[in-house]
Amino acid sequence: MNDAITGRCGTVAIVGRPNVGKSTLLNRILGQKLAITSHKAQTTRHSILGVKTRAEGQILFVDTPGIHRRGESALNRYLNRTARAALADTDLILFVVEALRWTEEDEQALAAVARAGVECIAVVNKVDRVEDKEALLPFLQTLGERHPFRELFPVSAARGSQVEALEQAVLAALPEGEPIFPEDQLTDRSERFFAAELLREQLTQRYGEELPYRTTVEIERFEAVDGRYMINALIWVERPGQKAIIIGKQGESLKATATQARLEMQKLFDCPVHLEVWVKIKKSWSSDEAALARLGYSED
Repeated sequence: MNDAITGRCGTVAIVGRPNVGKSTLLNRILGQKLAITSHKAQTTRHSILGVKTRAEGQILFVDTPGIHRRGESALNRYLNRTARAALADTDLILFVVEALRWTEEDEQALAAVARAGVECIAVVNKVDRVEDKEALLPFLQTLGERHPFRELFPVSAARGSQVEALEQAVLAALPEGEPIFPEDQLTDRSERFFAAELLREQLTQRYGEELPYRTTVEIERFEAVDGRYMINALIWVERPGQKAIIIGKQGESLKATATQARLEMQKLFDCPVHLEVWVKIKKSWSSDEAALARLGYSED
């Protein structure tokens, strides 16, 4: 560990409704893809720790699932519990909203922030999509009246605009302390975890609106052999029709999904990857608490 790394250290929960760019913001701050992203809501299903070490200190960012209203399945309840749990033990909250948009789910997420009683910075994301920049000022004023935020930051996580200034504001809000992780460590999650996430990302990006919410990924084998990773993965769906869609005609859809996931894994792991994927049916897994726990959706 670098002895020069002193100053501040603390945990920062990134919170908001689905699809406001929380994972994109984490990836931009880290300078590396850690959290999977897509244009669909509820892509993030687990809290993911991202460690940013700077000369001034170390920030432990926790990306969370979007707090949402729709759906009463066991999976939906798990996602909301996971997001709220991140608020219970954090030094600072980044409350992320989309520029010029406020919904009931934003209101629900802000209510959770208020209940946590933790200092909070509002991050107004996607400002690059706002054509009339003058419209931002009244939006920021109204947002500032909703909660006693420490600061309000308009940013573009996709383009990196104002992200460095946001990092400086986050550091200033953290307590003094020594780094917790080595300076070259980015996360506490395993490579096995990220293999599953990268395959699930392809499912989210490639298939229709509802199908990704009925799929999950389980890694059966993750082994280093002769300088390469040998990975066997199961894609779980709930109905035979879903299995047929994912596999596609003569297996072409599944082959394309697995190929792109393998390429993403090789980028992240920096080594060759041999990936084999099967699709299996587990009826109503997303509504079954016990099935969720067996598939890795657990607060433990």
